[in-house]
Amino acid sequence: MEERDKPKKSQNRIKVGISQGDINGIGYEIIIKSLMDNRIFEQFTPILYGSSKVLTYHRKAINVNNFSMYNIKTPADANLKRANIINCLDDDIRVELGKSTTMAGEASFQSLERATEDMKNGLIDVLVTAPINKYNIQIEGFNFPGHTEYLKEKFGADDVLMLLVSENLRVGVVTGHVPLKDVSAAITQKHILNKLRILHQSLIQDFVVTNPRIAVLGLNPHAGDKGLIGNEEQEIIIPAIDAAREEGIMALGPYAADGLFGSEDFSKFDAILAMYHDQGLAPFKALAFSTGVNYTAGLPVVRTSPAHGTAFEIAGKGLASEQSFRQAMFLAVDIFRNRKKYEEISKNPL
Repeated sequence: MEERDKPKKSQNRIKVGISQGDINGIGYEIIIKSLMDNRIFEQFTPILYGSSKVLTYHRKAINVNNFSMYNIKTPADANLKRANIINCLDDDIRVELGKSTTMAGEASFQSLERATEDMKNGLIDVLVTAPINKYNIQIEGFNFPGHTEYLKEKFGADDVLMLLVSENLRVGVVTGHVPLKDVSAAITQKHILNKLRILHQSLIQDFVVTNPRIAVLGLNPHAGDKGLIGNEEQEIIIPAIDAAREEGIMALGPYAADGLFGSEDFSKFDAILAMYHDQGLAPFKALAFSTGVNYTAGLPVVRTSPAHGTAFEIAGKGLASEQSFRQAMFLAVDIFRNRKKYEEISKNPL
């Protein structure tokens, strides 16, 4: 090992832990492409929890020859000038591009579990999760609809908020991975108010927004048309907005989703709270799919992910865009720094 490749220590360099996601999807491709830019090492130190064998397989599949990662046992050994990898998978791991397999699900969980434990122990500063397959990861130890719910339990958060973030748009959802038929029952005044509290606080401490303005969407078409098309707005959503405003949260609405996004009035707000998954994510991805990031607000730690899935259909073809994953890394670092500044200001308000 050459002298320039030896690990170098720094107390100030942010360590970005990366869980590999599904080994048969585009996770490794977007990770490789993102980490090939050496300029990132001036900002943070990336540490992938995965497999050198799987890394080599994907590197060859997409015809990348000039990339390697520095093997370490623990984040404390990380090389500040290189991309680092902690091998946490069995040597008999097998890649089957574009296929959902039990082995891939187990490998996804092994990577996520190790990264999560290291973050709980303060060995890494933030976590960026590559896409998992929500079906094949349903094994012993992971009985959750997705990353959000798993991390909520692991870190003991009372409640969390799925927040999609781009340069000019932030969209949270009251109900996340919930079947559409169950959404109406899950929309309660208490639930909406809790999400507004999380969103309001996140905008202040994570995004440095002063006096944030939040648009709240209605549940029904045309936001119910004053009870003509459903009564959830009148009986649940408006009372929740009123309660939030009594707490000093500048929540406005309810707005019809099509009108708010179609007229670009969304740009007048610091964030939007949608009632259910596709109501918020469909317009967000239409406007910012390539650069959007999924952020879990409300956790005591920072976790981001790209705003897309495993994309099995293009796995190993070199077609995947790394933009969303790269943005996820930089957003995690920005939020980590913003939280540190917020903590300092809160301790010394004068």
